Formats: sequence, structure tokens, C-alpha cells
Amino acid sequence: MWVTHAEIPDSSRLLTPADVRRLADRLGVRPTKTLGQNFVIDHGTVRRIVRVAEVGADDVVLEVGPGLGSLTLALLPHVRHVTAIEIDPTLAEALPTTVSEHAPDLADRLRVVTADAMRVAEIPGPEPTALVANLPYNVAVPVVLHLLELLPSLRRGLVMVQAEVADRLAARPGSRTYGVPSAKAAWYAEVRRAGAVGRNVFWPAPKVDSGLVELRRRPAPSASASREQVFAVIDAAFAQRRKTLRVALSSWAGSAPAAEAALRAAGVDPSARGESLDVAAFARIAEQAPPRPES
Repeated sequence: MWVTHAEIPDSSRLLTPADVRRLADRLGVRPTKTLGQNFVIDHGTVRRIVRVAEVGADDVVLEVGPGLGSLTLALLPHVRHVTAIEIDPTLAEALPTTVSEHAPDLADRLRVVTADAMRVAEIPGPEPTALVANLPYNVAVPVVLHLLELLPSLRRGLVMVQAEVADRLAARPGSRTYGVPSAKAAWYAEVRRAGAVGRNVFWPAPKVDSGLVELRRRPAPSASASREQVFAVIDAAFAQRRKTLRVALSSWAGSAPAAEAALRAAGVDPSARGESLDVAAFARIAEQAPPRPES
């Protein structure tokens, strides 16, 4: 069951800009740069996120950083359950009350977990099938990668992040913005930009634009190397992104000649640079890792 634009509920359940500010005042909350708190205040934006996320009645949504509940209230009518992870204990404690006040018939669909999503080791309740979140730019990439690794049940995601971060996550090999985030995200999912978001839909308004990023889970590249081994190659390749892979991977391989041998065995030109390779190529290189001498 997919959600269409016509099925998005009217604004009676959603938080207005005045509601957001009133809630913040009541809780004594002042948005902080440390936690990257920019609260969504625009009905059209939360409706759009729900629509583009394509969540339906069977979905269990994991929402990271629900804040005051604007997106949470937009999600609840369309899904089986929302598990919201909130690092701010004041906001986490207040969210169930906000939902009970604005959508009392949906309150039993919500579970709030007070935790740091970047460090959480398990998610209580039903297994999440979709990630939908407004993520602070400074933790967006590690949070997305951590949750994709932690939760194989996540089949898709839609995250709102700073535009620059969106570009980096969705970049393709050969592009200027392609790097560690794009290559690692591609291990788990097909990633694409799903639209732009302006500054005025937030309170307070950030100094940068935002973007939507869609992730659709796909099998990891078929390889004998582990994820950790492949990610080690990616990290080494982009640590010196202006260098050829023969040079950039010399520390990883033990020497430049050993790196060249591994690259040739993997079918990769040693004079290429990391930005030209897709994740499958990095996996082939990892399979050719030279044996380490025993300590």
C-alpha cells in the first residue's frame, strides 16, 4: 500500500509554526548548533517527505531526531509503527505527550527511545523497514551508515540533510563530490538525490540549503572480502585522493609495488584514482589484500 499525495491528512494533526515555538517555550528548549537542531515548521515539507518516502500501512519507520514532532505526526497516520530515536532527553520525554494531544488515536503507534543514533546497539520493538529522518549535517553520514549496518531489515530510507551532504551521499564515481560517504553508502543501497529543500521551512532557519536523499537497499557486492576490509580500502584510497591508487594504497598494501600487484590482480589500473572506482571495484581490490606478516 503506497501513500499518494491525496491521502496525506489535513493539517489539523500537524504542528503549525506557532505550535512549534509554543512547545519549545513550554519545554524551555532553545535550538542548539551542537545538536544540529533546526525544527521543521512547514506542513508541505513533512507531507512531501512522507509521500516521497513511499511508506505504507505495513511499514515500521525509524525516525532519528524527531525533535518537537512535526515529521512524526505526519508519519503516524500512514504506517504501522514509528520508533523515534531522540538524543535530547527533554524532547524525548515530551514527544509522546505532543502526539497524544494532536493525534490521540495514533499514540499507540509511537515508541520513543532516548539514545544517540550514532551509537545505539539495538532498536527495541518491531524491526524497522524504513528510515525517515531530518538529520543534522555533522552526524548525517555516520548515522546513515551505522543504521544501515545495524539494521538489515531497513529496506529503504529518505533522509533530509544539508545539500552538500546530500550531494556527497548520492555522488557517482567520476564526479567531484564522490568520496568515502558515497562509496560506503553504495555498499548497502542505491542512493539518489530526491529533491531540494529551502531554508525557510525550518526554525531557526539554517544558513545552508537542504536536500532529500533516497536509499534503496540492495545486496552488497559479491566478494570474499568483508565489509571492514572493503571500507579499509576505501578509506585509504580517499585519504590521498589526488594520488594514484598505486601511491594511495601503498600503506594499506605494505608498499607501492604490493599495491600495484593487488590493483592489477583486481583488474584496476594502478594509475587510476579512487574517485573513478565504484564499490564493486573496491571490493575486488580488498580481495587481493597482501598477507600481513605474523607479529
